[in-house]
Amino acid sequence: MSEPLWTSQEIAQATGGRVEGGGFAVAGVSIDSRSIEPGDLFIALAGARDGHEFVAQALERGAAAALVSRPVDGPAVVVEDTFQALEALGVAARERAPQARRGAVTGSVGKTSVTQAVRAGLTLAGPAHSSVKSYNNHIGVPLTLARMPRETARAVFEIGMNHADEITPLSQMVRPHAAVITTVGPVHVENFPDGEIGVARAKAEIFAGLVPGGAAILNADNAWFDLLAAEARAAGATVMTFGTGEGADARLTAFSPGPGQAIVRARLHGRDLEFPILQTGFHWGLNSMAVLLMLEALEVRLDDAVAALGAFEPLAGRGAERHVPLKGGAFTLIDESYNANPVSMAAAIASLGARKPEGRRIVALTDMLELGAEAPAYHAALAGPLEAAGVDLVFCGGPLMKSLWDALPSTRRGGYASSAVELGPQIVQAVEPGDVVMVKGSNGSKAGAVAAALAEVGRAQGGRG
Repeated sequence: MSEPLWTSQEIAQATGGRVEGGGFAVAGVSIDSRSIEPGDLFIALAGARDGHEFVAQALERGAAAALVSRPVDGPAVVVEDTFQALEALGVAARERAPQARRGAVTGSVGKTSVTQAVRAGLTLAGPAHSSVKSYNNHIGVPLTLARMPRETARAVFEIGMNHADEITPLSQMVRPHAAVITTVGPVHVENFPDGEIGVARAKAEIFAGLVPGGAAILNADNAWFDLLAAEARAAGATVMTFGTGEGADARLTAFSPGPGQAIVRARLHGRDLEFPILQTGFHWGLNSMAVLLMLEALEVRLDDAVAALGAFEPLAGRGAERHVPLKGGAFTLIDESYNANPVSMAAAIASLGARKPEGRRIVALTDMLELGAEAPAYHAALAGPLEAAGVDLVFCGGPLMKSLWDALPSTRRGGYASSAVELGPQIVQAVEPGDVVMVKGSNGSKAGAVAAALAEVGRAQGGRG
């Protein structure tokens, strides 16, 4: 029988709490009573609703115990503040696994995909641990740490931010041996009075917790590389670079997309590499370089790193493809609906432009959010990449996308609606066999509703995507 994740005494010792209702052991940690697994510790956090209201429900669903700030019926550790206790439990998990090499991932684009691709490589090398979903904030990071088994050999953590001074405490909690900034762009820029340079400085906070001499893995192609490299070196980091230029440690030399996969060619520390990946977006060329350097820094063999990249499938809403049957054939749906900003939007459009479909290249785009006063201009500016990519029809959904709609020539206009939900039926009517259709937009602008409407076409036809 495997060792428990935590015993009641360990939880009490880590958090300064007291055990009530008898001793216990837990196999997992959860903050959501709806997704409790048998044997979990349920942490009653204060939020829109007080987590204490759900303790009984969590115990009924199989939780072994609860971490609470007031007495409850059932096994529990009682503490003064459950959020501070969660943080303390995360730090205790890190300290009890000194053998674990830890990586941290941040950036304006690609955090979750790179984190999960790194996780795939870590898993091939031994007992591994990582963030799930996009657990990258002040709750998600300590929760991910608290879930880390004591025998973990390697771990990777996603760390995000919306404002300045959010990454620093999280990096100090993780204490990474290697940290990567995928790229810096105009994302969450409305929260930074100094604009994109403020975003860059906020991303550089990832070095605040880096262990002395740790690796800072940076995108040499990014406009803010010099600033980030200076911040990294000031923190005592060893800078490793990825990019397309001559001097990069991991240099992307070619990226050749095809249906459902791409071939990556690169030079890693002067050694030529060529390998297939199950991704088609151009941004995955540089993502792959970042993953190779991160896995190297976390002491994963190159063969395992390449194998992991070759087998890593696109995440839902982040480039996953499916063939959707229609009467007389099928169309290809590229689902990029999880999120969008000017950087990722341009990369996705260019990737679509590299495709050579039997039919047309079609995009359905919904609003990019948190861009501040320049938002209309950022949207209108997408007309250029769309023309360069040879996109045949553009469907726009949302008030900000009206700026793009107005900037498009009439020959490229597919349809406009004030919301994603209203846009779905328009594009469903337009799609034909042989088309390649990409859906992209910010999660908050409901781009997923358009992707769902297109996927539903196949089900209505009685086929399987």
